[in-house]
Amino acid sequence: MAATYTFDIFSSLDGFGSFNGGNWGGYWGKQGPEFLEHRLALYGQKQRMVFGANTYRQFMRLLGPSTKMLDPVNTRMRNLPTTVISTTLTGPLDWPDATLVNGDAVDIVAKLKEQSEVPLRSNGSLSMNWALMAAGLVDRIQLTVSP
Repeated sequence: MAATYTFDIFSSLDGFGSFNGGNWGGYWGKQGPEFLEHRLALYGQKQRMVFGANTYRQFMRLLGPSTKMLDPVNTRMRNLPTTVISTTLTGPLDWPDATLVNGDAVDIVAKLKEQSEVPLRSNGSLSMNWALMAAGLVDRIQLTVSP
C-alpha cells in the first residue's frame, strides 16, 4: 500500500503563504496553546518530512543550525526523518536524519510513496507541491488559514 502524502500549508485569507522576512513568525503571531498543541500532535506520529530546496533554505534560516533552541513543534518536526529534494543543494545538510535527493520531485515522491512505511508530510514547498498536485500525488491538503 502506498504511503499517504499531506501538503501542509499556512496561508492568509488573501493567499499570502510566505514568511518573506517579516517579524511576525510562522504563525503570524496568532498562536495560542490550543493551536500549538494541535500542531505538536500532527508531528507526534511517525512520518517523513519532504521539503523542496527553497523551503529547506528558509527553515535553515528560521530553525537552524542544529544547536539553536526551538519550540516543541519545530523541535519535533526537525527531528523527523526528512527528504530534501533539490537540483541545486549539495550536502551535507545541517538537519538531523535528512537525506538529500537530486532529481525531479514528481519521480522522487512517487517512489517515496511506494517505498515508505510511514506517511509523508510536506510543510511549505509551494512550487514543489503544486507540481505534485498536478501529478496526482497529493492525498491530503492541510490548510491553516490565519490571521
